[in-house]
Amino acid sequence: MRIAVGSDHAGFPLKQGIISLLVELGNSYEDFGCYDTGSVDYPDIAQAVAEGVSQGKFHRGILICCTGIGMSIAANKVPGVRAALCHDVFSARRSREHNNANVLCLGAGVVGEGLAREVVTVYLGSDFVGGRHARRVEKIDMMESHRV
Repeated sequence: MRIAVGSDHAGFPLKQGIISLLVELGNSYEDFGCYDTGSVDYPDIAQAVAEGVSQGKFHRGILICCTGIGMSIAANKVPGVRAALCHDVFSARRSREHNNANVLCLGAGVVGEGLAREVVTVYLGSDFVGGRHARRVEKIDMMESHRV
């Protein structure tokens, strides 16, 4: 699987650990920044990752900031992106199975690296189940297409 990855300065250390996990799991990735702990504006990185996913260049995206909230809000502004903020394994699984989330957002100040590795592993290993959930995701897509 090809994964787009990005973080702000607060998420940088956790992102480095997640990149190691991606390699361990046999996934390829592209790092959209940031590249150190110097202050950056998270919307720029969220947009780059989200656009890569929405354009089909990447199967999924992973974004990390201090809480995950800002990245989630910003990524969800890009059409075709369903970014889910997950801080536990159950939510990560459901975000894929029920919501077909294509971008995972994590809060480095909320989860430690051990839990984050578990969340990412489950997120990447889960598939959309479709069925009644497909109808609901289609409704979300329709809401998005009616933006003015």
